[in-house]
Amino acid sequence: MKKLMNSADDFVKEMIEGVYLANKEKLEYVPEINTLYRKDIPEGKVTIMQGSGSGHEPAHIMCVGRGMLDAACPGNVFAAPAMDYVYQCTKKIAGSAGVLHIINNYQGDRMSWDMGREMAEMDGIKVGVVVVNDDVSVEDSLYTVGRRGVAGNFFVIKCCGAAAEKGASLEELVELGKKVNGRTRSMGMALTSCTPPAKGTPIFEIGENEIEMGIGIHGEPGRRRTEMKPVHAIVEEMFEAVSGDIPFQAGDRVAVMINGMGGTPVSELYIAYREAALLCEKAGYTIAKNYVGNYCTSLDMAGFSLTLVQLDDEIEKLLNEPAEIPVRVF
Repeated sequence: MKKLMNSADDFVKEMIEGVYLANKEKLEYVPEINTLYRKDIPEGKVTIMQGSGSGHEPAHIMCVGRGMLDAACPGNVFAAPAMDYVYQCTKKIAGSAGVLHIINNYQGDRMSWDMGREMAEMDGIKVGVVVVNDDVSVEDSLYTVGRRGVAGNFFVIKCCGAAAEKGASLEELVELGKKVNGRTRSMGMALTSCTPPAKGTPIFEIGENEIEMGIGIHGEPGRRRTEMKPVHAIVEEMFEAVSGDIPFQAGDRVAVMINGMGGTPVSELYIAYREAALLCEKAGYTIAKNYVGNYCTSLDMAGFSLTLVQLDDEIEKLLNEPAEIPVRVF
């Protein structure tokens, strides 16, 4: 598999450096710990950081900016950051108001972040934690105990980031993050595998006429493999799984995300969004916010995920607050 890189060993560091060079008027770069952080963090603000494995871009290294993350410290491709990265990054951005860690629910991430947090707390830094587990596909997987954290992470980051800019306390942000996570559900599917730079070959094989429903963002298996279907049937299966889990109700105001897995044309993502919008209308949901594009990818995997957020007044207002990050303005 051909990739635009100099070497697999330098893939992550050169990617992060590229993000920095494109945004160095707003970001600082600490290459020793794979960290980007804001230059303009307001004094007295709770700072927010995230950092799972690389390979999910723009999540999360490209989400550092006003109204979202204050720092990110990703690990290698599909690998959690070292606990020292978490610790050193936390120290770098810590202020008197404390630091919020937003973590996707994977065993490696939980272990690194727990240990990094404990080291920071030994230094007297106040740290709060929100764990994201929005994926309804499977209860346990190769990488998790419990549900996985996937594209719903963006809504937790966006709401907590907006609230932090307005002066919310660490305790308030933890409660807010848990609320947003509790109202967010996602499910993904894949047409193809992804190919990690160091491996050079697909993680799994899938037939030309097959799809994987409920895929994870590291190429881990989903709930089932089936024959290729028209997109309306694919979206309907995902919509039923996602909307039935909270459950959503007629009259709800919702946010809808169609998230590309990295190798899907935008045109196809909008076809999938069309189907989701029609299903929302049929179910009596009002779409107050929509997001279509690549948010939490799996390298070059072809496929997408569907996320629904059951909005309340607070969440909807926070999603509408301005934010500025390298990949887009929200």
